[in-house]
Amino acid sequence: MKILVINCGSSSIKYQLIEMNNEKVISKGLLERIGIDGSRLKHKRNNEEFVINKDVKNHKEGLEMIVKTLTDEESGVIKNLSEIDAVGHRVVHGGERFASSVKINDEVIEEIQANAFLAPLHNPPIIQGIRAAIELLPDVTQVGVFDTAFHQTMPAQSFIYALPYEYYEKFRIRRYGFHGTSHRYVAQRMAELLDIDINKSKLITVHVGNGASIAAVKNGKSFDTSMGLTPLEGLVMGTRSGDIDPAIVTFLQEQLDLSPEEVNTVLNKKSGMLGLTHGKFSDMREIEEKAMENEEICKLAHDIYEYRIAKYIGAYAAAMNGVDAIAFTAGVGENSPYLRANVVNKYLGYLGAKLDEQENNCRACEKIITTSDSSVKVLIIPTNEELVIARDTKAIVEMGVDEISATIT
Repeated sequence: MKILVINCGSSSIKYQLIEMNNEKVISKGLLERIGIDGSRLKHKRNNEEFVINKDVKNHKEGLEMIVKTLTDEESGVIKNLSEIDAVGHRVVHGGERFASSVKINDEVIEEIQANAFLAPLHNPPIIQGIRAAIELLPDVTQVGVFDTAFHQTMPAQSFIYALPYEYYEKFRIRRYGFHGTSHRYVAQRMAELLDIDINKSKLITVHVGNGASIAAVKNGKSFDTSMGLTPLEGLVMGTRSGDIDPAIVTFLQEQLDLSPEEVNTVLNKKSGMLGLTHGKFSDMREIEEKAMENEEICKLAHDIYEYRIAKYIGAYAAAMNGVDAIAFTAGVGENSPYLRANVVNKYLGYLGAKLDEQENNCRACEKIITTSDSSVKVLIIPTNEELVIARDTKAIVEMGVDEISATIT
């Protein structure tokens, strides 16, 4: 069975074609700058890379280019579209309606559209991608896998904000959480690598990239997570502020005469590591390099970044009344020995975590990086959200069902 996994952004489409018999990625790629001059498709097949420079007006044209590339005589990996058995779509926000991965129909599309106000930058292009995929592959099962679904197991004390309760009842203002497919995959792999029963475990997954979130996974279910109604809450990120005093919003509006939209732009696109470094850097690789050279502003920014991670780890260890293991994942978590060493050595000693410097000195590897006598294990686990999407899609097709649980089993 071959499954095409599609991840539509506001101006991009990431994709993977996966052979599910051995879970091997046959091909993958990224189409950038959709609707912008200079559109470019980077398509990979084994160790070969093909670059196609062609302006693409919308996501439908983008998907047409991708499927044409997949079947092209020179760059392709399949002879025709009939070899694609199903399509799995990453959907950012499912609201409270979707606690599982589902077979897409008109009703599901309408529900995704209804949640667009909660994710205005993400859900609309995803809907465009879904409609385009249905048009191009009308006889193929389409499945939606939601970033928020894994976190629907959180108890009310974790997701209800201390606002007037009618705001939750009327507007569904609550913590939803994101990166759910990543937290789900990483927690499962932690249990497998440590040979523990995930249904009797207390795990913390640290997904840190340009966007970043932490999840407390108790007995195989999401118990709490750092992102909230939107991806803005929680950790310091590349351009997002993370947690701040809410009164700062009205303070900025009054002092700088900013509109709500302008404040939202400041918090989402001009803050975080970019804001802390005077607008110079949002890429953690650059910041880390300069922090290691003791450049003052980058050193401070990195200190704040790792401190916020440590605070959440401590909070979640307390919330679950203990923790068995902690895993770093995503772009920064997987590839920064410097970050991992600082968090473990500075802050996690009280948990009994002792870093093995030699094991930690690697990038994008999968391993335990604490010593054998550590009472709490720390791991690196490269995430694989596309594989989670493909597995859920395969299960729905093979079982002939309309949905499948997004919790770990």
